[in-house]
Amino acid sequence: DFEYQAIEAQHDRTEIQGQVFELYLRYLVISNRLEEIYDQIVQPQKRILIRKLLDNCLGRMLELKHDLVIIDMTEFSYNDAIVEKLGLTPLSMEVAVPRYFRREREEQLNERKKFMDDILKKIGALDEEVVEEELSELEAIRIIQTHERARQGRLRAQFMKELKLLKEKGKPDSSRDKSTTGLNAAMKIQKTWRGYATRRQTRRKKMEEMILIGMVPAPVTSARTALDELEDLKQFRYKQQKTFQDDYERSLVRVKEEISVKQGAAMTEDIADEIRTWFKEYQKRTGRLPDFPSEEAGGSRHLLSRQGTESEMSRSSVLSSRESKLKGSGKEKLAQKKPGELSLEEGLDKAFKPMQSSFLPEIKSGIEEYTEVWKGKDESQNLRQTYYDDMIYEEKYADVEAELRRIVDEIMRQELELLQIALERDRGGKKLKKSSKKARRSGKKGKKKKDKDLTPDRTTESLFEELVTNGIIKKYPETPIKSYVGDLSYAARSALNPSPGDVRQLIKQYCILPLGSETIRNFGPCIKSLLIAGPKGSGKTSLVHAICTETGSVLFDISPPNIVGKYPGKSGLIMLMHLISKVSRLLQPSVIYFGDAEKPFMKKIPKTDRTDPKRLKKDLPKLVKNIQPEDRIMLIGTSDCPWEGDMKLMVQTYQRFIYIPRPDYGALSFAWKELLSHYSGVHRQFDTGAMAKISDGYTIGSVVRCIREVITCKRMLQLRVHPLTHLELINALSALEPVYKEEEEAFLYWWCKTPLGRRRSKQMEKDHEAMMEMENVPKKKK
Repeated sequence: DFEYQAIEAQHDRTEIQGQVFELYLRYLVISNRLEEIYDQIVQPQKRILIRKLLDNCLGRMLELKHDLVIIDMTEFSYNDAIVEKLGLTPLSMEVAVPRYFRREREEQLNERKKFMDDILKKIGALDEEVVEEELSELEAIRIIQTHERARQGRLRAQFMKELKLLKEKGKPDSSRDKSTTGLNAAMKIQKTWRGYATRRQTRRKKMEEMILIGMVPAPVTSARTALDELEDLKQFRYKQQKTFQDDYERSLVRVKEEISVKQGAAMTEDIADEIRTWFKEYQKRTGRLPDFPSEEAGGSRHLLSRQGTESEMSRSSVLSSRESKLKGSGKEKLAQKKPGELSLEEGLDKAFKPMQSSFLPEIKSGIEEYTEVWKGKDESQNLRQTYYDDMIYEEKYADVEAELRRIVDEIMRQELELLQIALERDRGGKKLKKSSKKARRSGKKGKKKKDKDLTPDRTTESLFEELVTNGIIKKYPETPIKSYVGDLSYAARSALNPSPGDVRQLIKQYCILPLGSETIRNFGPCIKSLLIAGPKGSGKTSLVHAICTETGSVLFDISPPNIVGKYPGKSGLIMLMHLISKVSRLLQPSVIYFGDAEKPFMKKIPKTDRTDPKRLKKDLPKLVKNIQPEDRIMLIGTSDCPWEGDMKLMVQTYQRFIYIPRPDYGALSFAWKELLSHYSGVHRQFDTGAMAKISDGYTIGSVVRCIREVITCKRMLQLRVHPLTHLELINALSALEPVYKEEEEAFLYWWCKTPLGRRRSKQMEKDHEAMMEMENVPKKKK
């Protein structure tokens, strides 16, 4: 990877694409393995290093993903030769969402959910759960007695009915031979039973054979399996993790207090003596007192390091480079290309040059830390994998020393000033001015003017309650990202025909990972806004809910129908945008959702639309602009007909555009099979391929709606007796609207007008012209 960072600018995009794609896949596989390790390992000090490596590997993977977008000029990249070279399967190529995004914030999320439920119950928007009162023992016995007497009464009635029938049959019939009649009856019963038993045995053998060769999935059994045992083991490890982490945190506090009490005074004296000795040596050598560095410059540590050959503080570290990235001057920020933004001209006439990685040095330092600390460590005495006292002591000793050094530095600065004053007085000179004031003045100039806080005296809880009461902050259904069913693309792949698995992967990389991890958001490619476009029922809103679910985000809904009549007037709109901006920062991560994203940018609003969608036309770009790179906030818009909006205005608000096409045969077949498998009464040999062929042109949302309409609670109980038929599903499906060809063509035309689509079209035109020139040259020679 370091070699890739150092390469010269490349014009051959095919060669560089293979190199970048291989690095991207390697980091993806490593990230998935590290995520599994971090989720299961219990030793608290190892977890710190693994978490650091995991976040930085995911961040580096996203950097390479953005490089691939620039190279391929599409959001989706493919290279089967590299996949075959690395021996990967499509399942191993999908990035896993780290489980710590939610697991380490579980208590906070539960408290927030409870607080929101209480507010909704207070305003009557949520029905209170009726808690059933526990029955007393006497009442329970009476209910059991009532049911048992009713059961015995029904049995008695049935018995009397059978006796009556027997009496009628028992009337004398001289023409019938009793012995012959009984034999014939027995033979008929035997024949029926033997035929039934043989057919059942044949069906069982056939099903076992189909399961063995993988043609039919294995039936879901209630018996305890190895997967259940593995899940129990995981839960046990989670408990161990929490116990060991609590012990480790208590030990950190205890050891620091012990070092401060027992060795604090001696450490303070040693530091002061060391600095005073340095003052004397410096005065003897130069004849004057030294200038004491400020705390930002390193203080006495920097002062004393100058007597050696190399300064520890002057070394370029990952931390210093990352801080310089965050604290860089305004001119440098303007000149530097922001990762996540794409310029139309880039890459057409210019050669491709990789972006400088913010994560690679950190990964290298993590590997070095592992090699120095953990690789050769003897852990035979710590089989339970609890914390190590010696490592805590070293860490806290350095922390205490740094804190005491800051205190001693302040005292030494005062002493140095007094010595300087005394020296000037002895020489008869004037008193020197303090340089610290100048530094303070210069520091004020660089400060950015902060926006005025319209609600300075209100608490976060009161602001949160106001937005929940007005329906701006909404409660969303728990939707895991895996519920967006579909595989990655295997064939017929293009930028305009991604599979549901490709879209799911892109949502993870652009939205879930940056919102879930502070490290990735602070130093990785920053995408502040995203537009998801696709026909109705393609799963756009479900993806928004999945993003919120996987990251534990707060959902702000500012769609035109949702804010109509709320915060009226210009002052009300200013207050609304201020509240959203302020509360979204206080409750990070946050997702600001905007449905019908094309409506604010339409040239003419239909007269039937009373929602005033143009109300937020000017405020949306400002809202995105005010999102800082370190803020885990994202604006996500969805649209069913994005071509109705002005593309130039939409580009000012949304940085990236994702198009979800109607599903192909493979995606529909997978969806039918996956969704019907949730119903145990549906036969495993139900022909889902036929339904996929019939439902061509419909979205997966239509498939979900069709299944829900057909398989009701009553129909579910009848599935064993009356199996599900294709006709039932076809009748329900025919009542829904498919995606027509004209609508699909409108989506494709719209995507070609997006920044990435225009850039790709220009590149294809350029390649076509070059190919035509190459074909014409040999003809002229002939």
